[in-house]
Amino acid sequence: MKIKYKSSISIDSATGCLVLFFEEGKVSPPKELPSPLRMEIGKVKSLLDFTGKAGQTYVMPTPSGAIARMLCVGLGKSSDWSRESLRRAAGLAGKELAKMNLEKASVLLPQGIGKYVQEGVGEVFAEGLLLGAYKFLPYKATKTKDKIPTKHLKEILILDPEALSSQAEVKSGVVRGEAICLARDCGNEPGNVMTPTALAQKAKEVGKLRGLKVKVLEKKELEKLGMGMFLGVARGSREAPKLIVMEHRPAGAKGTLLFVGKGITFDSGGISLKPGAAMDEMKFDMCGAAAVLGAMDAIGAQKPKVNIIGLIPACENLPGGESLKPGDILKSYSGKHVEILNTDAEGRLILGDALAYGIEKFQPDAVVNLATLTGACVVALGHYATGAVTNDEDFQEQLLRVAKESGDIVWPLPNFPEYEDGIRGKYADLQNVGGRDGGAITAGLFLKQFVGEVPWVHLDIAGTAWGVKNVGHIPNDGATGVGVTILLDLAASWVDSPKVQKPAKKKAVKKK
Repeated sequence: MKIKYKSSISIDSATGCLVLFFEEGKVSPPKELPSPLRMEIGKVKSLLDFTGKAGQTYVMPTPSGAIARMLCVGLGKSSDWSRESLRRAAGLAGKELAKMNLEKASVLLPQGIGKYVQEGVGEVFAEGLLLGAYKFLPYKATKTKDKIPTKHLKEILILDPEALSSQAEVKSGVVRGEAICLARDCGNEPGNVMTPTALAQKAKEVGKLRGLKVKVLEKKELEKLGMGMFLGVARGSREAPKLIVMEHRPAGAKGTLLFVGKGITFDSGGISLKPGAAMDEMKFDMCGAAAVLGAMDAIGAQKPKVNIIGLIPACENLPGGESLKPGDILKSYSGKHVEILNTDAEGRLILGDALAYGIEKFQPDAVVNLATLTGACVVALGHYATGAVTNDEDFQEQLLRVAKESGDIVWPLPNFPEYEDGIRGKYADLQNVGGRDGGAITAGLFLKQFVGEVPWVHLDIAGTAWGVKNVGHIPNDGATGVGVTILLDLAASWVDSPKVQKPAKKKAVKKK
Protein backbone atom coordinates (compact mmCIF):
# COMPACT_ATOMS: atom_id res chain seq x y z
CA MET A 1 0.00 0.00 0.00
CA LYS A 2 1.24 3.49 -0.91
CA ILE A 3 1.02 6.47 1.41
CA LYS A 4 1.37 9.89 -0.21
CA TYR A 5 1.64 13.37 1.28
CA LYS A 6 0.22 16.74 0.22
CA SER A 7 0.47 20.02 2.13
CA SER A 8 -3.04 21.09 1.16
CA ILE A 9 -6.60 19.82 1.33
CA SER A 10 -7.03 19.08 -2.35
CA ILE A 11 -9.25 15.99 -2.25
CA ASP A 12 -8.87 13.48 -5.05
CA SER A 13 -12.19 12.90 -6.78
CA ALA A 14 -11.47 9.15 -6.65
CA THR A 15 -11.11 9.13 -2.86
CA GLY A 16 -13.45 6.58 -1.32
CA CYS A 17 -13.24 7.92 2.22
CA LEU A 18 -11.99 11.01 4.06
CA VAL A 19 -10.66 10.41 7.58
CA LEU A 20 -11.03 13.17 10.18
CA PHE A 21 -9.68 13.24 13.73
CA PHE A 22 -11.33 15.07 16.63
CA GLU A 23 -10.29 16.14 20.09
CA GLU A 24 -12.59 14.89 22.82
CA GLY A 25 -15.43 17.35 23.41
CA LYS A 26 -14.53 19.42 20.34
CA VAL A 27 -16.26 17.74 17.41
CA SER A 28 -16.20 20.76 15.13
CA PRO A 29 -15.78 20.72 11.33
CA PRO A 30 -12.31 21.66 10.09
CA LYS A 31 -12.35 25.05 8.40
CA GLU A 32 -10.62 23.62 5.31
CA LEU A 33 -13.55 21.37 4.41
CA PRO A 34 -16.08 22.34 1.73
CA SER A 35 -19.39 23.64 3.09
CA PRO A 36 -21.43 20.47 2.39
CA LEU A 37 -18.99 18.36 4.36
CA ARG A 38 -18.88 20.86 7.22
CA MET A 39 -22.64 20.57 7.48
CA GLU A 40 -22.36 16.79 7.75
CA ILE A 41 -19.82 17.13 10.57
CA GLY A 42 -22.33 19.35 12.31
CA LYS A 43 -24.70 16.39 12.32
CA VAL A 44 -22.01 14.20 13.88
CA LYS A 45 -21.54 16.79 16.61
CA SER A 46 -25.16 16.32 17.62
CA LEU A 47 -24.64 12.57 18.09
CA LEU A 48 -24.19 12.00 21.80
CA ASP A 49 -22.43 8.68 21.19
CA PHE A 50 -19.52 10.30 19.32
CA THR A 51 -17.62 12.77 21.45
CA GLY A 52 -14.09 12.35 20.13
CA LYS A 53 -13.10 10.03 22.96
CA ALA A 54 -9.98 7.98 22.25
CA GLY A 55 -10.90 4.75 20.48
CA GLN A 56 -14.22 6.02 19.09
CA THR A 57 -15.05 5.89 15.39
CA TYR A 58 -18.07 6.91 13.32
CA VAL A 59 -18.61 6.31 9.60
CA MET A 60 -21.04 8.47 7.65
CA PRO A 61 -22.03 8.86 3.98
CA THR A 62 -21.62 12.30 2.40
CA PRO A 63 -23.55 14.34 -0.16
CA SER A 64 -20.32 15.34 -1.87
CA GLY A 65 -19.33 13.82 -5.20
CA ALA A 66 -15.66 14.04 -4.28
CA ILE A 67 -15.81 11.36 -1.58
CA ALA A 68 -18.24 8.58 -0.75
CA ARG A 69 -18.02 8.70 3.04
CA MET A 70 -16.21 10.17 6.01
CA LEU A 71 -14.60 8.33 8.92
CA CYS A 72 -14.48 10.25 12.20
CA VAL A 73 -11.88 9.09 14.74
CA GLY A 74 -11.57 10.26 18.35
CA LEU A 75 -8.21 11.47 19.66
CA GLY A 76 -9.17 11.84 23.31
CA LYS A 77 -8.20 14.78 25.49
CA SER A 78 -5.41 16.99 24.17
CA SER A 79 -3.63 16.69 27.53
CA ASP A 80 -3.10 12.99 26.75
CA TRP A 81 -1.82 13.44 23.20
CA SER A 82 1.55 11.93 22.40
CA ARG A 83 3.30 10.24 19.50
CA GLU A 84 1.93 6.91 20.68
CA SER A 85 -1.66 8.12 21.13
CA LEU A 86 -1.55 9.52 17.58
CA ARG A 87 -0.07 6.29 16.28
CA ARG A 88 -2.90 4.34 17.90
CA ALA A 89 -5.56 6.67 16.50
CA ALA A 90 -4.05 6.39 13.03
CA GLY A 91 -3.90 2.62 13.47
CA LEU A 92 -7.59 2.53 14.37
CA ALA A 93 -8.32 4.53 11.22
CA GLY A 94 -6.27 2.05 9.19
CA LYS A 95 -8.25 -0.86 10.64
CA GLU A 96 -11.57 0.77 9.75
CA LEU A 97 -10.41 1.68 6.24
CA ALA A 98 -9.26 -1.90 5.64
CA LYS A 99 -12.81 -3.11 6.33
CA MET A 100 -14.26 -0.88 3.62
CA ASN A 101 -14.61 -1.87 -0.01
CA LEU A 102 -12.32 0.82 -1.39
CA GLU A 103 -8.90 1.35 -2.96
CA LYS A 104 -8.14 4.96 -2.03
CA ALA A 105 -8.62 7.12 1.04
CA SER A 106 -7.55 10.56 2.25
CA VAL A 107 -6.55 11.49 5.80
CA LEU A 108 -6.72 15.06 7.11
CA LEU A 109 -4.18 15.68 9.85
CA PRO A 110 -5.94 17.10 12.94
CA GLN A 111 -5.92 20.83 13.54
CA GLY A 112 -3.65 22.22 16.24
CA ILE A 113 -1.85 18.94 16.86
CA GLY A 114 1.51 20.67 16.42
CA LYS A 115 1.08 22.42 19.78
CA TYR A 116 1.30 19.07 21.55
CA VAL A 117 3.49 16.91 19.33
CA GLN A 118 6.17 19.05 17.70
CA GLU A 119 8.07 16.43 15.73
CA GLY A 120 7.26 13.36 13.67
CA VAL A 121 3.53 13.92 13.21
CA GLY A 122 3.55 12.64 9.63
CA GLU A 123 5.80 9.75 10.61
CA VAL A 124 3.50 8.39 13.33
CA PHE A 125 0.39 8.83 11.20
CA ALA A 126 1.94 7.05 8.21
CA GLU A 127 3.28 4.27 10.42
CA GLY A 128 -0.01 3.88 12.28
CA LEU A 129 -2.11 3.82 9.13
CA LEU A 130 0.04 1.11 7.57
CA LEU A 131 0.06 -1.00 10.71
CA GLY A 132 -3.66 -0.64 11.31
CA ALA A 133 -4.49 -1.69 7.75
CA TYR A 134 -2.23 -4.76 7.96
CA LYS A 135 -3.73 -8.16 7.13
CA PHE A 136 -2.15 -11.57 6.65
CA LEU A 137 -4.07 -13.22 3.81
CA PRO A 138 -1.77 -15.40 1.65
CA TYR A 139 -3.58 -18.60 2.59
CA LYS A 140 -7.14 -17.27 2.24
CA ALA A 141 -8.70 -18.54 -0.99
CA THR A 142 -10.92 -15.97 -2.72
CA LYS A 143 -14.12 -17.96 -2.15
CA THR A 144 -13.45 -18.28 1.58
CA LYS A 145 -12.57 -14.66 2.33
CA ASP A 146 -15.63 -14.08 4.47
CA LYS A 147 -16.14 -10.44 5.45
CA ILE A 148 -13.02 -9.44 3.52
CA PRO A 149 -13.62 -6.65 0.97
CA THR A 150 -13.22 -7.59 -2.68
CA LYS A 151 -11.25 -4.37 -3.15
CA HIS A 152 -8.12 -3.76 -1.11
CA LEU A 153 -6.78 -0.45 0.11
CA LYS A 154 -3.95 0.55 -2.24
CA GLU A 155 -3.34 4.21 -1.50
CA ILE A 156 -3.76 6.71 1.34
CA LEU A 157 -3.19 10.43 0.83
CA ILE A 158 -2.21 12.39 3.93
CA LEU A 159 -3.50 15.98 3.71
CA ASP A 160 -1.60 18.55 5.75
CA PRO A 161 -2.89 22.11 5.16
CA GLU A 162 -1.20 23.43 8.33
CA ALA A 163 2.23 22.09 7.20
CA LEU A 164 2.63 20.08 10.40
CA SER A 165 4.79 17.49 8.69
CA SER A 166 6.77 16.79 5.52
CA GLN A 167 7.20 14.24 2.77
CA ALA A 168 10.41 13.04 4.47
CA GLU A 169 8.56 12.33 7.73
CA VAL A 170 5.84 10.40 5.94
CA LYS A 171 8.46 8.41 4.03
CA SER A 172 10.17 7.53 7.31
CA GLY A 173 6.85 6.35 8.74
CA VAL A 174 6.29 4.16 5.70
CA VAL A 175 9.74 2.57 6.07
CA ARG A 176 9.08 1.86 9.74
CA GLY A 177 5.60 0.52 9.10
CA GLU A 178 6.75 -1.75 6.30
CA ALA A 179 9.57 -3.10 8.49
CA ILE A 180 7.08 -4.01 11.23
CA CYS A 181 4.76 -5.59 8.65
CA LEU A 182 7.71 -7.67 7.40
CA ALA A 183 8.30 -8.89 10.96
CA ARG A 184 4.59 -9.69 11.29
CA ASP A 185 4.58 -11.62 8.02
CA CYS A 186 7.55 -13.73 9.12
CA GLY A 187 5.94 -14.46 12.48
CA ASN A 188 2.56 -15.33 10.98
CA GLU A 189 3.93 -17.81 8.46
CA PRO A 190 3.34 -21.43 9.52
CA GLY A 191 6.24 -23.52 10.74
CA ASN A 192 6.24 -25.69 7.62
CA VAL A 193 6.86 -22.57 5.52
CA MET A 194 9.03 -20.35 7.73
CA THR A 195 11.77 -22.90 8.36
CA PRO A 196 15.35 -21.96 9.32
CA THR A 197 16.26 -22.27 5.63
CA ALA A 198 13.38 -20.01 4.58
CA LEU A 199 14.29 -17.46 7.26
CA ALA A 200 17.87 -17.41 6.01
CA GLN A 201 16.63 -16.91 2.45
CA LYS A 202 14.42 -14.02 3.56
CA ALA A 203 17.42 -12.41 5.23
CA LYS A 204 19.39 -12.73 1.99
CA GLU A 205 16.53 -11.08 0.07
CA VAL A 206 16.45 -8.19 2.54
CA GLY A 207 20.22 -7.88 2.33
CA LYS A 208 20.19 -7.74 -1.46
CA LEU A 209 17.39 -5.16 -1.45
CA ARG A 210 18.96 -2.92 1.21
CA GLY A 211 22.66 -3.31 0.48
CA LEU A 212 23.45 -5.30 3.63
CA LYS A 213 26.13 -7.96 3.91
CA VAL A 214 24.47 -11.28 4.77
CA LYS A 215 26.25 -14.50 5.66
CA VAL A 216 24.65 -17.76 6.80
CA LEU A 217 26.74 -20.13 8.91
CA GLU A 218 25.76 -23.75 8.26
CA LYS A 219 25.85 -26.76 10.57
CA LYS A 220 29.44 -27.75 9.79
CA GLU A 221 30.66 -24.24 10.53
CA LEU A 222 28.72 -24.21 13.80
CA GLU A 223 30.36 -27.50 14.74
CA LYS A 224 33.81 -26.05 14.04
CA LEU A 225 32.98 -23.04 16.18
CA GLY A 226 31.92 -25.28 19.05
CA MET A 227 28.37 -24.02 19.45
CA GLY A 228 27.29 -27.00 21.51
CA MET A 229 24.14 -25.43 22.98
CA PHE A 230 22.80 -24.25 19.63
CA LEU A 231 23.55 -27.58 17.96
CA GLY A 232 22.08 -29.48 20.90
CA VAL A 233 18.70 -27.80 20.49
CA ALA A 234 18.69 -28.35 16.72
CA ARG A 235 19.61 -32.02 16.67
CA GLY A 236 16.05 -33.33 17.14
CA SER A 237 14.94 -31.85 13.81
CA ARG A 238 15.65 -32.77 10.21
CA GLU A 239 15.89 -29.03 9.53
CA ALA A 240 19.51 -27.88 9.65
CA PRO A 241 20.31 -24.95 11.98
CA LYS A 242 21.37 -21.62 10.51
CA LEU A 243 23.25 -18.75 12.12
CA ILE A 244 22.24 -15.69 10.10
CA VAL A 245 24.58 -12.69 10.19
CA MET A 246 23.42 -9.36 8.74
CA GLU A 247 25.79 -6.39 8.68
CA HIS A 248 25.18 -2.66 8.14
CA ARG A 249 28.55 -0.88 8.00
CA PRO A 250 28.29 2.72 6.78
CA ALA A 251 31.25 5.01 6.21
CA GLY A 252 31.94 7.21 9.23
CA ALA A 253 30.07 4.91 11.60
CA LYS A 254 29.87 5.96 15.25
CA GLY A 255 30.28 2.73 17.15
CA THR A 256 28.77 -0.74 16.82
CA LEU A 257 25.48 -2.22 18.05
CA LEU A 258 24.67 -5.92 18.11
CA PHE A 259 21.03 -7.07 17.83
CA VAL A 260 20.34 -10.76 18.48
CA GLY A 261 16.95 -12.40 17.88
CA LYS A 262 15.74 -15.85 18.94
CA GLY A 263 14.83 -17.80 15.82
CA ILE A 264 13.09 -20.99 16.96
CA THR A 265 10.86 -21.40 13.92
CA PHE A 266 8.78 -24.00 15.74
CA ASP A 267 9.01 -25.10 19.37
CA SER A 268 7.33 -28.31 20.50
CA GLY A 269 9.36 -28.28 23.70
CA GLY A 270 11.54 -31.14 22.51
CA ILE A 271 11.55 -34.21 24.79
CA SER A 272 9.97 -32.03 27.51
CA LEU A 273 6.94 -31.86 25.26
CA LYS A 274 4.53 -28.96 25.63
CA PRO A 275 0.79 -29.58 26.14
CA GLY A 276 -1.09 -29.84 22.86
CA ALA A 277 -3.41 -26.90 23.53
CA ALA A 278 -2.21 -23.76 21.70
CA MET A 279 0.98 -25.48 20.49
CA ASP A 280 0.18 -24.06 17.06
CA GLU A 281 1.19 -20.68 18.48
CA MET A 282 4.76 -21.91 18.83
CA LYS A 283 5.35 -20.80 15.25
CA PHE A 284 5.64 -17.38 16.93
CA ASP A 285 8.75 -18.50 18.81
CA MET A 286 10.87 -16.81 16.15
CA CYS A 287 9.37 -13.35 16.67
CA GLY A 288 12.64 -12.10 18.19
CA ALA A 289 14.36 -13.08 14.95
CA ALA A 290 11.56 -11.44 12.97
CA ALA A 291 12.08 -8.19 14.90
CA VAL A 292 15.80 -8.18 14.09
CA LEU A 293 15.08 -8.95 10.44
CA GLY A 294 12.48 -6.18 10.21
CA ALA A 295 14.79 -3.70 11.94
CA MET A 296 17.67 -4.54 9.59
CA ASP A 297 15.34 -3.96 6.63
CA ALA A 298 14.56 -0.43 7.83
CA ILE A 299 18.15 0.21 8.88
CA GLY A 300 19.28 -0.69 5.37
CA ALA A 301 16.77 1.83 4.01
CA GLN A 302 17.51 4.65 6.49
CA LYS A 303 21.27 4.02 6.76
CA PRO A 304 22.07 5.40 10.24
CA LYS A 305 25.73 6.24 10.84
CA VAL A 306 26.41 3.35 13.20
CA ASN A 307 27.61 -0.19 12.56
CA ILE A 308 24.76 -2.59 13.24
CA ILE A 309 25.06 -6.35 13.32
CA GLY A 310 21.90 -8.45 13.22
CA LEU A 311 22.46 -12.00 14.47
CA ILE A 312 19.77 -14.69 14.21
CA PRO A 313 20.29 -18.27 15.47
CA ALA A 314 17.55 -20.23 13.69
CA CYS A 315 16.46 -23.84 14.25
CA GLU A 316 13.54 -26.02 15.32
CA ASN A 317 13.08 -27.64 18.74
CA LEU A 318 11.45 -31.04 18.17
CA PRO A 319 11.41 -34.50 19.78
CA GLY A 320 13.24 -37.27 17.95
CA GLY A 321 15.74 -40.06 18.26
CA GLU A 322 18.65 -37.62 18.44
CA SER A 323 16.91 -34.98 20.55
CA LEU A 324 18.46 -33.34 23.55
CA LYS A 325 17.47 -35.14 26.78
CA PRO A 326 16.97 -33.88 30.33
CA GLY A 327 20.22 -34.55 32.17
CA ASP A 328 22.43 -34.01 29.12
CA ILE A 329 25.41 -31.69 29.52
CA LEU A 330 26.47 -29.41 26.67
CA LYS A 331 29.62 -27.40 26.14
CA SER A 332 28.79 -23.85 25.03
CA TYR A 333 30.71 -21.67 22.60
CA SER A 334 32.12 -19.75 25.58
CA GLY A 335 33.48 -22.98 27.07
CA LYS A 336 31.02 -23.16 29.94
CA HIS A 337 29.20 -26.44 30.45
CA VAL A 338 25.42 -26.43 30.87
CA GLU A 339 23.25 -29.14 32.39
CA ILE A 340 19.91 -29.52 30.62
CA LEU A 341 17.06 -29.95 33.09
CA ASN A 342 14.27 -29.02 30.68
CA THR A 343 14.51 -29.19 26.89
CA ASP A 344 11.71 -26.63 26.62
CA ALA A 345 14.11 -24.00 27.96
CA GLU A 346 15.88 -23.99 24.60
CA GLY A 347 15.80 -20.34 23.55
CA ARG A 348 18.35 -19.34 26.15
CA LEU A 349 20.67 -22.06 24.85
CA ILE A 350 20.77 -20.90 21.24
CA LEU A 351 20.96 -17.27 22.36
CA GLY A 352 23.81 -17.96 24.78
CA ASP A 353 25.99 -19.29 21.98
CA ALA A 354 24.94 -16.53 19.57
CA LEU A 355 25.59 -13.77 22.12
CA ALA A 356 29.04 -15.07 23.07
CA TYR A 357 30.01 -15.50 19.41
CA GLY A 358 28.65 -12.11 18.32
CA ILE A 359 30.33 -10.21 21.14
CA GLU A 360 33.69 -11.91 20.61
CA LYS A 361 33.64 -11.49 16.82
CA PHE A 362 32.16 -8.00 16.41
CA GLN A 363 33.24 -6.27 19.65
CA PRO A 364 30.05 -4.19 19.95
CA ASP A 365 29.61 -1.17 22.19
CA ALA A 366 26.24 -2.50 23.35
CA VAL A 367 23.96 -5.49 22.78
CA VAL A 368 20.20 -6.02 22.70
CA ASN A 369 18.63 -9.45 22.37
CA LEU A 370 14.94 -10.12 21.81
CA ALA A 371 13.26 -13.42 22.56
CA THR A 372 9.92 -15.03 23.25
CA LEU A 373 11.78 -16.58 26.14
CA THR A 374 9.46 -17.43 29.03
CA GLY A 375 5.83 -18.02 29.85
CA ALA A 376 6.78 -16.66 33.26
CA CYS A 377 7.12 -13.20 31.73
CA VAL A 378 3.56 -13.43 30.40
CA VAL A 379 2.34 -14.39 33.87
CA ALA A 380 4.23 -11.46 35.42
CA LEU A 381 3.48 -8.71 32.90
CA GLY A 382 0.63 -9.92 30.70
CA HIS A 383 0.45 -8.94 27.04
CA TYR A 384 1.15 -5.21 27.16
CA ALA A 385 4.68 -4.95 28.54
CA THR A 386 8.00 -6.47 27.53
CA GLY A 387 10.26 -7.59 30.36
CA ALA A 388 13.90 -6.47 30.53
CA VAL A 389 16.99 -7.83 32.27
CA THR A 390 20.34 -6.06 32.07
CA ASN A 391 23.91 -5.99 33.28
CA ASP A 392 24.17 -2.21 32.84
CA GLU A 393 21.57 0.11 34.39
CA ASP A 394 22.72 3.14 32.36
CA PHE A 395 22.25 1.36 29.06
CA GLN A 396 18.89 0.01 30.20
CA GLU A 397 17.74 3.54 31.06
CA GLN A 398 18.77 4.63 27.59
CA LEU A 399 16.75 1.80 26.08
CA LEU A 400 13.72 2.61 28.25
CA ARG A 401 13.70 6.21 26.99
CA VAL A 402 13.87 4.93 23.42
CA ALA A 403 11.08 2.42 24.02
CA LYS A 404 8.79 5.11 25.46
CA GLU A 405 9.24 7.16 22.30
CA SER A 406 8.75 4.15 20.02
CA GLY A 407 5.46 3.24 21.72
CA ASP A 408 6.54 -0.16 23.06
CA ILE A 409 6.22 -0.64 26.83
CA VAL A 410 9.30 -2.13 28.50
CA TRP A 411 9.39 -2.98 32.20
CA PRO A 412 12.70 -3.70 34.01
CA LEU A 413 12.90 -6.90 36.03
CA PRO A 414 15.20 -7.18 39.06
CA ASN A 415 18.62 -8.70 38.54
CA PHE A 416 19.94 -9.16 42.06
CA PRO A 417 22.83 -11.65 42.27
CA GLU A 418 20.81 -13.88 44.60
CA TYR A 419 18.67 -14.88 41.59
CA GLU A 420 21.73 -16.34 39.90
CA ASP A 421 21.98 -19.05 42.55
CA GLY A 422 19.06 -20.78 40.83
CA ILE A 423 21.02 -21.44 37.65
CA ARG A 424 24.20 -22.77 39.24
CA GLY A 425 24.64 -26.32 37.99
CA LYS A 426 24.86 -29.42 40.15
CA TYR A 427 26.99 -31.36 37.66
CA ALA A 428 28.09 -28.53 35.34
CA ASP A 429 28.86 -24.81 35.48
CA LEU A 430 25.24 -23.89 34.84
CA GLN A 431 21.80 -25.43 34.51
CA ASN A 432 19.31 -24.19 31.97
CA VAL A 433 16.36 -23.61 34.33
CA GLY A 434 16.21 -22.08 37.77
CA GLY A 435 12.88 -23.33 38.98
CA ARG A 436 9.34 -22.00 38.68
CA ASP A 437 9.74 -18.90 40.85
CA GLY A 438 11.15 -15.85 39.09
CA GLY A 439 11.50 -17.80 35.86
CA ALA A 440 11.68 -14.75 33.59
CA ILE A 441 14.47 -13.31 35.72
CA THR A 442 16.59 -16.45 35.99
CA ALA A 443 16.23 -17.01 32.22
CA GLY A 444 17.55 -13.52 31.58
CA LEU A 445 20.38 -14.01 34.07
CA PHE A 446 21.29 -17.27 32.32
CA LEU A 447 21.93 -15.18 29.19
CA LYS A 448 23.97 -12.75 31.27
CA GLN A 449 26.56 -15.51 31.79
CA PHE A 450 27.46 -15.26 28.09
CA VAL A 451 27.80 -11.48 27.59
CA GLY A 452 30.54 -10.55 30.03
CA GLU A 453 30.74 -6.84 30.80
CA VAL A 454 29.53 -5.49 27.47
CA PRO A 455 26.41 -3.31 28.11
CA TRP A 456 23.49 -5.60 27.34
CA VAL A 457 19.71 -5.69 27.66
CA HIS A 458 17.58 -8.79 27.22
CA LEU A 459 13.99 -8.14 26.09
CA ASP A 460 11.53 -10.94 26.85
CA ILE A 461 8.74 -10.44 24.31
CA ALA A 462 6.83 -13.65 25.10
CA GLY A 463 3.76 -11.63 26.08
CA THR A 464 3.98 -8.88 23.50
CA ALA A 465 4.94 -10.78 20.33
CA TRP A 466 1.35 -11.97 19.84
CA GLY A 467 -1.90 -12.11 21.79
CA VAL A 468 -2.22 -8.33 22.22
CA LYS A 469 -5.81 -7.08 22.08
CA ASN A 470 -7.52 -3.73 21.48
CA VAL A 471 -4.52 -1.56 20.60
CA GLY A 472 -5.18 0.66 17.59
CA HIS A 473 -2.21 -0.19 15.38
CA ILE A 474 -1.82 -3.84 16.47
CA PRO A 475 -3.91 -6.68 15.00
CA ASN A 476 -6.01 -8.60 17.53
CA ASP A 477 -4.71 -11.86 16.09
CA GLY A 478 -1.24 -12.89 15.02
CA ALA A 479 2.24 -11.42 15.30
CA THR A 480 2.62 -7.82 16.45
CA GLY A 481 6.09 -6.98 15.14
CA VAL A 482 7.11 -5.79 18.61
CA GLY A 483 10.71 -4.70 19.03
CA VAL A 484 11.36 -3.40 15.53
CA THR A 485 10.91 0.27 16.43
CA ILE A 486 12.90 -0.06 19.65
CA LEU A 487 15.90 -1.24 17.63
CA LEU A 488 15.41 1.46 14.98
CA ASP A 489 15.10 4.26 17.52
CA LEU A 490 18.07 2.98 19.51
CA ALA A 491 20.19 3.05 16.36
CA ALA A 492 19.03 6.61 15.59
CA SER A 493 19.57 7.86 19.14
CA TRP A 494 23.02 6.32 19.26
CA VAL A 495 24.03 8.63 16.44
CA ASP A 496 21.96 11.78 16.82
CA SER A 497 20.78 12.55 20.35
CA PRO A 498 23.14 14.67 22.47
CA LYS A 499 21.17 13.55 25.55
CA VAL A 500 22.15 9.92 25.11
CA GLN A 501 25.22 8.91 27.06
CA LYS A 502 26.99 6.08 25.29
CA PRO A 503 28.18 3.34 27.67
CA ALA A 504 31.93 2.79 27.71
CA LYS A 505 33.14 -0.16 25.71
CA LYS A 506 33.82 -3.14 27.98
CA LYS A 507 35.25 -6.60 27.76
CA ALA A 508 33.40 -9.52 26.23
CA VAL A 509 33.28 -13.10 27.47
CA LYS A 510 36.42 -14.89 26.38
CA LYS A 511 36.06 -18.31 24.88
CA LYS A 512 37.65 -21.01 27.03
